[in-house]
Amino acid sequence: MSQEEENLEVSKSEETEEVETVEEETETVDPLEAALAEAADYKDKYLRAHADFENSKRRLEKDKNNAVSYANESFAKDILAVIDSFENALASIAGVDEENTSEVLEKMKEGVNLTYEQLKKILEKNNIKEVDCSGEFDPEVHQAIMQVESDAHEVGDVVQVMQKGYMIKDRILRPAMVSTCK
Repeated sequence: MSQEEENLEVSKSEETEEVETVEEETETVDPLEAALAEAADYKDKYLRAHADFENSKRRLEKDKNNAVSYANESFAKDILAVIDSFENALASIAGVDEENTSEVLEKMKEGVNLTYEQLKKILEKNNIKEVDCSGEFDPEVHQAIMQVESDAHEVGDVVQVMQKGYMIKDRILRPAMVSTCK
């Protein structure tokens, strides 16, 4: 036999062995068992995905609750500076005697003005602004408390502001209480 014939016979015998091995594997694997194994695998994947979804849902709910609970944290920190200023003013009042009354009163006036400006800056920083009360009465942002006669104003104009109104962004926090011209 030639070398080529030997190689051909070896090759044919290897192919026969491979076919027999494949047939043995297909005979030993039961289709029902394969389907059950695949179903178990899919069930495991589903349960893991569902657990991940539930964990994400809980985490998002917790984050949402924290965001709502601590939404004013930045604003509260800013207001603490104003409280400190008022506490310092109250402490300086306690140190007043007859000799330094006018000096302390002048410093108190300056301190109260600075505290007021500080508070206005904090409100502005947090998008809280005063309602404009000049001009005509606007029921969206003004609340008329009374009507008065005035030669200096036209009918329906705001004459006097009793209490300032405030807005946060585009929403009214408190309407301005005003008197209007009859």
